[in-house]
Amino acid sequence: MSGEQIIVIDEGTTSTRAILFAADGRKIASAQRPLTQHYPRAGWVEHDAAEIWDLTLACTREMVAKAGGADAVAAIGITNQRETVVFWDKRTGEPLAPAIVWQDRRTAAECDTLKQAGHEADIQAKTGLLLDPYFSGSKIGWALANWPQLKQAGAHLAVGTVESYLTYRLTLGAAGGAHISDAANASRTALMDIEAGDWDTALCDLFGVPPSILPDITDCAGRLADTDADLLGGAISITGMAGDQQAATIGQGCLDPGQTKATYGTGAFVLSHTGTRRPHSKNRLLSTICWQIGGERSYALEGSIFVAGSLIQWLRDDLNLIEHSSETTDIARSVADNGGVYLVPALSGLGAPHWQPGASAMIHGLSFASGKAHIIRAALEAMAYQTHDLKTAFAADGADWAELKVDGGMSANDWMTQDICNMIDLPVERPEFIETTALGAAMLAAVGAGLYASLKDAQVMRGAIQQFAPDMADGTRQARLAGWRDAMSRVLA
Repeated sequence: MSGEQIIVIDEGTTSTRAILFAADGRKIASAQRPLTQHYPRAGWVEHDAAEIWDLTLACTREMVAKAGGADAVAAIGITNQRETVVFWDKRTGEPLAPAIVWQDRRTAAECDTLKQAGHEADIQAKTGLLLDPYFSGSKIGWALANWPQLKQAGAHLAVGTVESYLTYRLTLGAAGGAHISDAANASRTALMDIEAGDWDTALCDLFGVPPSILPDITDCAGRLADTDADLLGGAISITGMAGDQQAATIGQGCLDPGQTKATYGTGAFVLSHTGTRRPHSKNRLLSTICWQIGGERSYALEGSIFVAGSLIQWLRDDLNLIEHSSETTDIARSVADNGGVYLVPALSGLGAPHWQPGASAMIHGLSFASGKAHIIRAALEAMAYQTHDLKTAFAADGADWAELKVDGGMSANDWMTQDICNMIDLPVERPEFIETTALGAAMLAAVGAGLYASLKDAQVMRGAIQQFAPDMADGTRQARLAGWRDAMSRVLA
């Protein structure tokens, strides 16, 4: 590896990107393509895994060319939409079925049956997760039971989350591909014992998933695999991998226990780093592996909100209330308050701390005095209310926040970021470079390639930050939260 540039593949829910970083964290160039969303029936969400691969390869090749060729690239890092599962043929790498996306709710009934049978406590004890169709295990079990082509593939079937699939395709040469998954992603499947560090045979049996079709679990940094030399004009080592939320936690520099970040992308996810101590939640938060390096695991407590940026996308593309998401800041400011309008964005059910997969979205408090601006403002306000609900749950688990570091595409909205700051009544920090998911993957890849000795050293890759301070009267805050609790109670009822 003669070069010192790093390429990060950032495989999101709505787009595929590749970003070229300098070793000091500067973004040199990027390529991005939209990813098609497929909704074959209510509650189902799918991606075409062949499209994922084609777009990833095209974007990555662009960045290799920008870097000056494969020899100028020290390493590749991969970060991805978590819990989404892909099914492919080991011989060709070609997908055998649609990818089932993390937002998909098709296994809600199966999860409820397992919950009623008393399995959730054991699942939570081993995996840190809850019984919900969000996680990969039930998705894989459903696919094996319902898609005959997967059984017909026999020993040639491979299953994995998105980083596992991309790694396989990138490394598929004459000797076959590397079928691996990093510990952070594997911890989101509900099939891994996150303290033992490997797949749990009892959990695999429970969900109907043969361990033989699953990848080997690896560290998040190190020389994990080498790409096929013919793909990118030369072999490049893949040296960093993590799910998008764990990568964002690293990119935000949450490397000490207690430091907390919230990423507002398609969904919104809060992670609080707990160090090498695995947390146990009593308030329906999740325990997850934040990263694993040198076989040592660091953990985080997590709260997951299923709908964030996808709500604005829905207002734009399906309701035609706006033309561009950038309009929402000025529209929110155009009215003095929400006019009593509250929007509970349960378009894919409710995540933490409620975990109600069957919940439906609601706009509450409409009157003839309500206008488009009130609905759009209510959509932005919902991010602050849901963040406040998570803060309450974290505090009840003994992991209250001292400050919050925010990132993701939605956090570029100054009005929304200030509103979050006001609702949680805490300082909020936002980096100048808000795509910290990609930066965290670059930091892991840099450590894995030996450019930095540790994640602490790699923190120099993080750039300037902006601070927000609360500026709302407590009475206003409490009145708004009371309205939110009323709207939420109607959805939960």
